[in-house]
Amino acid sequence: MDRTRNERREERLRYQWTVLFTAGSNKTVSEGLMVDVSSGGLAFRCPVGENCPQVGQQVVAHFSIPSDKLYDPSSMNSFTRVGRALRVDALNPFLRHVAIEFDEPLPLKPAAQLELSENQS
Repeated sequence: MDRTRNERREERLRYQWTVLFTAGSNKTVSEGLMVDVSSGGLAFRCPVGENCPQVGQQVVAHFSIPSDKLYDPSSMNSFTRVGRALRVDALNPFLRHVAIEFDEPLPLKPAAQLELSENQS
């Protein structure tokens, strides 16, 4: 079986921006760095520690994505989504890569929306 085949349902928007999150029953708001986002989930990096999500934990994420041009911070859509941590990978002794799946998908496909707006320019 070819494990390298991409089985994703949609293209991800690769975008680095701040994500604020809480994990599990911990109500402390922590900051991470978004890596990519799709309508169904989000990947971000966060420091190792008690606030970093564990696999299976509920995560509440607050984040923004461009609604128009990729490098125009004045043109952003902001979202809050609840989801579950599907994967937590160690990048180094200080940093983790967290992938969450949203309980409710976004009303848009971030990569497709940005592609559409660029084609209309």
